[in-house]
Amino acid sequence: MYQIWLLLLLGGFVGPGVRHVSGISIYTAKEQEVVNGTSVRLKCTFTSTQPVSLQSVAVSWSFRPLNSGQDESVFYFQEVEYPPLPGRFQGHVEWSGDILKRDASVTLINVPPTFNGTYICQVRNRPDVHGSNGEIVLRVVDKVSLSEISILAAAVGGACGVILVLLGIFVVVRYCRRKHVDNDIELHSREQEWKDTGMCSPEEAVPLAVAVLKKEKKEVDSSDDEESEPSSGGDDDNEEDGEEDDDDDDDDYDGDDDDDD
Repeated sequence: MYQIWLLLLLGGFVGPGVRHVSGISIYTAKEQEVVNGTSVRLKCTFTSTQPVSLQSVAVSWSFRPLNSGQDESVFYFQEVEYPPLPGRFQGHVEWSGDILKRDASVTLINVPPTFNGTYICQVRNRPDVHGSNGEIVLRVVDKVSLSEISILAAAVGGACGVILVLLGIFVVVRYCRRKHVDNDIELHSREQEWKDTGMCSPEEAVPLAVAVLKKEKKEVDSSDDEESEPSSGGDDDNEEDGEEDDDDDDDDYDGDDDDDD
C-alpha cells in the first residue's frame, strides 16, 4: 500500500513535465502489380495530429531491391518537388500527391522489370515525426494476372447478368400471357354483346348471309316462273278465238253462196 502511494506521488511531480508525443499514421497498399512498360500510381496517405502545411510536411520515397540491397532514393518533396538523382529512377517518377489533402503519392512512368522491389513511403510533419513507414511490394509482370477480388467481381457480375436475363424472360412471358387473356376477355365480351342484341357472331354471319342470298334467289326464280305461265295461257285463248272467227267466216261465206243460187 505504501509503494502505491509513493508511485502516485512521484507521478504527480513528474507528470506535468512530460510532453505527450503522438505518432504520424501512414497508409499504403501491401502489394501492387503493374504491366511492363506501363505506369502505376503508388498511393500513400497519412494522418497527423498536428496542422498540415507545405512548410511542415516532408515526404521521402525510397526503393529496396528484391535482393535486399542498399536502399535507393526515389523522390523527395518539401514545399517543392526534388526529382530523383541520376540513376534508374531518373525520368520515371512524377509527384501525384497533395499535401493539404494528406496525400503523398507518386507515379512511376514506363516501368521496366528492374523496378521490382519494395517502395517505402516516409512522411514527417514537425513536430509529429514519430511513426512507422508505409511499404509497397511492387511486381512488374508481362500480363495482368487475375486477383481473387477480380475473380469474385467477375463471378458476381456473371450471376447478376444471369438474374437479369431470367427476369427479362419472366417479364416477357407474363406480358404475352396477359395480352392473350385480355384478347380472350374482349372476344368473349363481344360475343356476349352479340347474343344480347340478337346479332350473330362473324363466324355465324357468313353462312347465314349465304343462306339468305340463296333464299332470295329462289324467290326471284319462282316469281319469274309465275309471270311466264299467264302469258302462255293468253296465247292459247287468242288461238281459240282465232279459230272460232275462222269458223264464223266460213259459215258466212256458205250463206252467201246459197243466196246467189
